[in-house]
Amino acid sequence: MQNQKRRKDVRNLAIVAHVDHGKTTLVDSLLKYTGAYKFEEGEITIMDSNPLEKERGITIFSKNASFNYKGVQCNIVDTPGHADFGSEVERILEMVDGVLLLVDAVDGPMPQTKFVLKKSLELHLKPILVLNKIDRPNARPNEVTNMMFDLFCELNASDEQLDFPIVYASGRDGYATLDLDEPCDNIKPLLDTILHRVLPPLANPDLPFQMLVTMLDHNSYFGRIAIGRIFHGAVRIGDPVALVKRDGSITSNKVTKIMKYKGLTPVEASEAMAGDIILITGIEGVSIGETITCIDNPKALPTVKIDEPTISMNFSHNTSVFSGKDGGVFLTSRHVRERLEHEAMMNVGIKIEEVDRGERFKVSGRGELHLEILIETMRREGYELEVSRPQVVMKKIGEQLLEPVELVVIEVDSQYQGAVMQALGDRKAEMKDIKTTSSNSIQMEFIITSRALIGFRSEFILLTRGSGILFQSFLEYQPYKGDMPARQRGVQISKGDGKAVANAIENLQERGEIFIKPGDMIYEGMIVGMNNKGTDMVVNPQKEKKLTNMRSSNCDIATQLIPSRKITLEFALVFIAEDELVEITPLNIRIRKIQLKEIDRTRAIRQDRWETSQ
Repeated sequence: MQNQKRRKDVRNLAIVAHVDHGKTTLVDSLLKYTGAYKFEEGEITIMDSNPLEKERGITIFSKNASFNYKGVQCNIVDTPGHADFGSEVERILEMVDGVLLLVDAVDGPMPQTKFVLKKSLELHLKPILVLNKIDRPNARPNEVTNMMFDLFCELNASDEQLDFPIVYASGRDGYATLDLDEPCDNIKPLLDTILHRVLPPLANPDLPFQMLVTMLDHNSYFGRIAIGRIFHGAVRIGDPVALVKRDGSITSNKVTKIMKYKGLTPVEASEAMAGDIILITGIEGVSIGETITCIDNPKALPTVKIDEPTISMNFSHNTSVFSGKDGGVFLTSRHVRERLEHEAMMNVGIKIEEVDRGERFKVSGRGELHLEILIETMRREGYELEVSRPQVVMKKIGEQLLEPVELVVIEVDSQYQGAVMQALGDRKAEMKDIKTTSSNSIQMEFIITSRALIGFRSEFILLTRGSGILFQSFLEYQPYKGDMPARQRGVQISKGDGKAVANAIENLQERGEIFIKPGDMIYEGMIVGMNNKGTDMVVNPQKEKKLTNMRSSNCDIATQLIPSRKITLEFALVFIAEDELVEITPLNIRIRKIQLKEIDRTRAIRQDRWETSQ
């Protein structure tokens, strides 16, 4: 250790936390105070630049930024807080020397807090604990501090890691303090703590060049852009380099461009050295977790270990009669394949497998939200596609079948406790802990299979009238738990093509909730509503009321329509059964049967019964 050289002018750190604990807002405050970014009037956050991130209020993609403080270049990475995007966090922690562990001073540690802290400790990083949102009325910083110390001990932190500094902050108001009795009006105490407690990066310019690729970007002119940290040596524009791939093969390349972050913007540089986080172009076929190294002595760095996907869905191009008529630009299976291959290249948490000779694709991810974000992104880009119901990814070890199990933490008012416990009991959940919080709400921990959780979030919102809080994170694989309750209600299926009319919808709404409204174009096999009875029913939403010599028009008919349910992607994915698909286009989201014609569905049912009896 004595001979190791460190760059005193650089700090590399990541900010990690549970979802909605305020990471992005705090990074914005750091950039604002150091002058790395000039906020426009009325601008709230700048790190969450993706439209989906702004709409949902969560960070989905990791983002790099930098600021200069007291002559030191601080490279900071904002990471997602949702468990479904854990693969983003894992690989980012590989390229930093320190971590800001953010915890809400009211909520305290949550499941994802434990996940990101565990990953940080395993990589021998020394976190700085930041208790955020101390300006909230119910803030309990001293109690949360004790809870965090217990969590460090539970995760077997070393003595050095247990000696963590504590900073009290309000990212929204832009201030931090090391002592609650000594208020401060700026973020300077946190910046000083970063300089003093985050280790400068190891930087020996005499060693051969080695860079670990932890992120990728793409430019139509430059192609793939590798983003990562230089661990050893230096690199200049025009240098020949080697790419050591995951399978051990080596290819030769030439560096065409080097960029470093200045604020949020990559700026060109002529060279970079160990300790720098850079963007580099000219490396053909580069993927995440691979090493760019010197051409004379190509040696790979340890690759990034990524947790395996737990949820899968089948994707295919849109085959309905409305294909190409609903605002879509990319309509074929080739378009879908190319987009999914691009996503798998950029996102290591996604796996793609071809099914039915390339007509369908099995896409596996870390959770429902992970895949839902991909689908919504493709929809906005102009793709038309069909997706199946989410399925868990099973494992088989010997003769034993294993399935993913998750830890679920729920916080509800006491009046909803019984209903939530019953709903989870029906889904074979096992209660691990229950306690009353400082705000007199009930906090419960359950262990439950990922299979049983599919569709539970929307049910939970209804049970608690939107007041409950639910967090989930992957725990482990356990033996298969047996069959789970299926959808209890049937559906109403359109028997023909055409335009829905009010009179027909009025008659159908007596049988169950309706998904369409008058004037909507529908097709045979499309699901237009629920059937309160447990069977599917073929209906005719285009049927108009016949006129008689007593009534020559429909103008005097008072139609009493209940507002139809707006089909959202989240609802559709958890509602559909095994023989149904979600049709997704830029303009609409519909639910349909896999077999559109009634005679084909009847034939398929008979075939299944025959195969079962054999």
